[in-house]
Amino acid sequence: MLRERIKDAKRIVIKVGSSSLTYPETGKLDLARMEILVRQLSSLRNAGKDVVLVSSGAIMVGWQALGLARRPHVVSRTQACASVGQARLMMLYQKFFSEYGQNCSQILLTKYSLVHELPRNNAMNTFEELFDLGVIPIVNENDTISTDEIEFGDNDTLSAIVASLIHADLLILLSDIDGLYTDDPNRNPDAKFIDEVQEINDDILKLGKGSSSAVGTGGMATKLNAAKLVGASGCDMVIANAQDFHIISRIMQAEKEGTFFVANRDPNYKLDQLMEAL
Repeated sequence: MLRERIKDAKRIVIKVGSSSLTYPETGKLDLARMEILVRQLSSLRNAGKDVVLVSSGAIMVGWQALGLARRPHVVSRTQACASVGQARLMMLYQKFFSEYGQNCSQILLTKYSLVHELPRNNAMNTFEELFDLGVIPIVNENDTISTDEIEFGDNDTLSAIVASLIHADLLILLSDIDGLYTDDPNRNPDAKFIDEVQEINDDILKLGKGSSSAVGTGGMATKLNAAKLVGASGCDMVIANAQDFHIISRIMQAEKEGTFFVANRDPNYKLDQLMEAL
């Protein structure tokens, strides 16, 4: 059973979206769920695994902290919200991780830092040093200065690029859906769940749907694209429901949670080609 190899994954990237960190009724942070997420990641780190968290939420935390009624649409205002929110979000993560004896760090990336070889190599070296020191990096797009990321970016793609960059064994995308279905299960009760995908072909890509979240930016299409990107680099991927963050430990035990995307390493794969496609 191919899913069993998840147990042997040594380097893991876990992506959590804004909607997975907030109360649906208010859009405010669910601190109890954040604490469970941190405990799960700390347990993986204690097991000797390298762990990266790609976390959305800075813009959302910022506009709420500033007392705005909703997410702004003006880019400069959104950047200001990101500046406020990123500091607050990291403060919370540091507090939670310290309670479990873990050190975390912040890495803010832009397209520039990944497309160009020198800053990309610097980022790779930083990740490696952090892993060597036992630190859990927390990654986000640098929304404060990157206008194109705010307008068009998504953390599904970012997490796939990070996973490829650090040669991860497994990428886990935690979302508000159980995994991949043959159709939108919210609209079609006959939609069937897909437990495993061994090849991302045109038929699979057609199953991508738009985002259903009021606070997130990604959708199933971006997740399928992420699976295609990391699969070429030799990294497996799982899309699973973030409703209960204990699902992370179940995934790591190779239980049938979410949709498992089997990596199909491309022998011609080069990181430079991936970056040029951004």
